Amino acid sequence: MEVNPNQLTNYATKFIDVLIDYSPKFISAILILFVGLYAIRLINRVIRKIMIKRNLDPTLTKFLADFLLWALRILLFVTFISKLGIETSSFVAILGAMGLAVGLSLQGSLSNFAGGMLIILFKPFKLGDTIEAQGVIGTVIEIQIFVTKILTGNNQTVFVPNGALSNGNIINYSMQGQRRADLTFAVSYDSDIKKAKEILTEVLTKNPKVLQNPAPEVFVKNLTASSVEFAVRPWAKNENFGVVFSDTLENCKAALDEAGIAIQPYTLQK
Repeated sequence: MEVNPNQLTNYATKFIDVLIDYSPKFISAILILFVGLYAIRLINRVIRKIMIKRNLDPTLTKFLADFLLWALRILLFVTFISKLGIETSSFVAILGAMGLAVGLSLQGSLSNFAGGMLIILFKPFKLGDTIEAQGVIGTVIEIQIFVTKILTGNNQTVFVPNGALSNGNIINYSMQGQRRADLTFAVSYDSDIKKAKEILTEVLTKNPKVLQNPAPEVFVKNLTASSVEFAVRPWAKNENFGVVFSDTLENCKAALDEAGIAIQPYTLQK
């Protein structure tokens, strides 16, 4: 097969003409790409610093910064291919269809995502709080976009989906800074009721970890068929609650035994 030199020359001429015509678009597109990437990094860094200075939640800061980063990157990519002369309308339509398909297939994840945003924005709890939710009691160690990590008292890490967490009841034991223990002691009708009340009150007064403001309470709660029930309600700081609860049970039992006041076997503890 013979090669026609004139034909080769025509092909080469057309290629050079196309290259010359296309070079400005290509060069400008490359410049837009590199300048855009640098600008995006700069904007992201500035936005992070502003949110940190305003003491926004670290999880919210990271999420908003990452969301802005990827939104700007997608915008830059569309601008880049548009500058190259590629039609972007069909590309945007494909992205929209993909987004719809992904959204339909990830409805549960989107629910958790929305729940995470609600938790971050309205802050029913924060890192370090002790909460009870979805049948779990523990300390919040991390709030992610889709799940919240809770460390239980026996050192187990529980991942609770944010969708269920934001739509259910949440008991925050740390928000008020102090808690009240609700205990019930049942004593015999043969016992001296006034003396029993004085003993229980004295136990609470002598415990230095029991708060005196709000004042602890001791009062007759109920008269049952076989006993008189006393409500014993000491207040304590959150960090001392477990110790106060245990000490109150132990010290009240010891003080009543010493006074010869028998505790009925079904004493209720809450």
